[in-house]
Amino acid sequence: MDSHVLVLWNRLRLAATLVVTGIGLFGMGCGASSSSGPDERAAAPPGSFTDVSEAAGLGVFHHQTGAFGQKWYPETMGGGGGFIDYNGDGALDLLLVGGGVWPKSDTTLDRALWLYRNDGDGTFTLVSEEAGLADLDAYAFGVTVADYNNDGHSDFLLTTLGRNRLFRNDGDGSFTEVGREAGLTASEWSSAAVFFDADRDGHLDLYVGNYIEWSPETDLRCSLGGDEKAYCTPEEYDGVAGRFYHNDGDGTFTEWTERAGFGDGPGKTLGATILDYNRDGWMDLVVANDLARNQLFENDADGSFTERGIRSGVGYSGNGTARAGMGVDVGVVDSTGEPTVFVGNFSREMIGVFRHRRDGLFVDRAARSRVGRPSRLSLTFGLFLFDAELDGDLDLFVANGHVQPDIETYSRVVDYRQPAQLFLNNGSGRFQPVQPTKGPLATPLAARGAAYGDIDGDGDLDVLVTENDGDAHLWRNDVRRDGRGPNYLRVALRGTASNRAAIGARIRVTWDDRHEERLVRTGTSYLSSSERVATIGLGTATEADRVVVAWPSGDTTRTTDVAANQTLRLVEGQGRTKAADSLRAQRPAQPGAGSPE
Repeated sequence: MDSHVLVLWNRLRLAATLVVTGIGLFGMGCGASSSSGPDERAAAPPGSFTDVSEAAGLGVFHHQTGAFGQKWYPETMGGGGGFIDYNGDGALDLLLVGGGVWPKSDTTLDRALWLYRNDGDGTFTLVSEEAGLADLDAYAFGVTVADYNNDGHSDFLLTTLGRNRLFRNDGDGSFTEVGREAGLTASEWSSAAVFFDADRDGHLDLYVGNYIEWSPETDLRCSLGGDEKAYCTPEEYDGVAGRFYHNDGDGTFTEWTERAGFGDGPGKTLGATILDYNRDGWMDLVVANDLARNQLFENDADGSFTERGIRSGVGYSGNGTARAGMGVDVGVVDSTGEPTVFVGNFSREMIGVFRHRRDGLFVDRAARSRVGRPSRLSLTFGLFLFDAELDGDLDLFVANGHVQPDIETYSRVVDYRQPAQLFLNNGSGRFQPVQPTKGPLATPLAARGAAYGDIDGDGDLDVLVTENDGDAHLWRNDVRRDGRGPNYLRVALRGTASNRAAIGARIRVTWDDRHEERLVRTGTSYLSSSERVATIGLGTATEADRVVVAWPSGDTTRTTDVAANQTLRLVEGQGRTKAADSLRAQRPAQPGAGSPE
C-alpha cells in the first residue's frame, strides 16, 4: 500500500474504532437571566435559533465544487461567506462564496460571488449583477471584509485557487476589482486572510495564508483500500507559506513577506486572526495550519514579527503532534483577563483550547474547558466566539462536516454530515454544549464557513453557515424574541488617527462590578467574515457604568452611564481621551464572572 494511502487509511481505521460512550452530554446550560427589565418577560431559551434561509430569499444559492468524478483535492474545502454593509445603510448584507468549476468539466459556474442586499424586512435581494460581481471567473474560497483604503466604505478580499481578488467599494453600491493594480499579483492556493495595522501607521496591512502546492496535473491518487479513488490528505503535498503585504496608504500594497518575518513557514493555512496577547498595543497574529504546526507571530513593536508557535505552546497538541487546524478565534472567556485561542480540528482530534498564562506561554485547556470531549468526533471547520445568550461572556459556535462523502462506509461513528455545536460559557471558561433534539443545531450539514452578525437589529447575534456543495443557512437568534430578553450594548467605532475601521481597538465594558472585553478584528472562523460591531450582553443590567476604548493609535476614549439596548457610536478623538499604555497593560480580574479554575 502506498504511503499516502496508508496514512489516510490509518486515520479512518482509528476513527472507526471509537465508541460514543464517554462523550459528555449536558443540558442547555444556565447562563444569565433572560429578563429585560422589571416586568421579567420571558425570552427564548439560550441556543434558540430559527432557520430563516428560505424566508430571507437565500433558497436559490448553492455552493459548487465543480466535481466531475476526478475527486480533485480542492473540492473538499468548500467556501466561506459573511456579513458586509456594502451600501452603508446600517443593515448587514450577505456575501457568499459560490465556489468554482473545472475547465475540463461540462459544469457551468452560476456565480463565484453572491451579494444579497438586506431589505430591512427580514428578506434579502440578490444584487451581484448591479454591484459588479457577476462576471468573476475564479475558483473561490474565502472572503475578508475591511475598509483597506480608509474611505468609509467596506471593501473585501476574495481568496482563490490562483490570483486573489481585491474588490474596492466605490461608494455607489458597486465594486471594482483592483487586486492586480493594488500589488496582489501572486498566483497560489490562498485560504484565510487578515487585514490589520501591523505597524500602527493608520493603514490596514494584509496577511494572506496559503495552503498547498496543487494543480490538476499534480493531483495524487488516494484510496481507502479498494480501487475507487478517495480525496487525499494534506500530508501528501508541500505547503505554501503565507504572504504579508504592507499598505502604502495610496490604495496599493508592497509585499513585505521576508522583511516582516513571514517567509519561513509550513503553509497549509486554513485559519488566521489577530490578538494582542502581551497587551503592548501591537497586533500579533495566530495562524491555524492543516496537519502542520500552528503559528503565533509576535509583533516586535515595529511591524515585523517573530514566530513563537512552538515555544508558546500553541504549535502542537498536548502530546506533541500537529493537528488538522482549520477555523480559529481568540477571546477572553474567563476572569483571568487573558486571551484563549480556539482551533477547529479533524475528527478524533477535538477542538484545541489554549489560554495565555502570561509571558508568552499558553496552556492547553481543552479538557478543563469541557470543549474537548464533546468535540472529539466532530470535524470542525467554522468556529467563532460570540455572546449567544447575551449574559456577558463569550460562547463558542462550531460548524462541522467531514471531507470524505463516503466516510460512513468505513466508520460506524463518524458521519459526513454533522450538526453544528453551540457551547455556552458559564463565565469561568467552562462550557456546556447545547443538546437540541430539533431545529438548526440538530440538523446534519457538510458545513464549512460560519460567521455572526445582527441581521435584524434586535441586539442578538444571528448566524450564517455555508455548506460544501450545498446551501447557505441563515439562523435567526431568538434570545431577544420580539424585543424581550437580556439587555445588550453594541459598540461601533470609527478611527481617525487609527485606521478608520478601528481594527485592533480594544473595547472594555463595565457594569454591575464586572466587565467584558472585545477586540475589533478581521479574520476568525474559516474563510468567513463576521460583523465588526462589538456586541456585549448585559443580562438584566439596564446600563453600562463605563465603556473604555483603547485605539490602535495609543489613545483611549472613556464614556460613562451608557443606557442598554442601543448601539453606542464612538469616533476617535471625540470625547475624553488620554494615553492608552496603562489600559493596555491591565489584566484585571472580573468579580462575579466565576473562577477560571
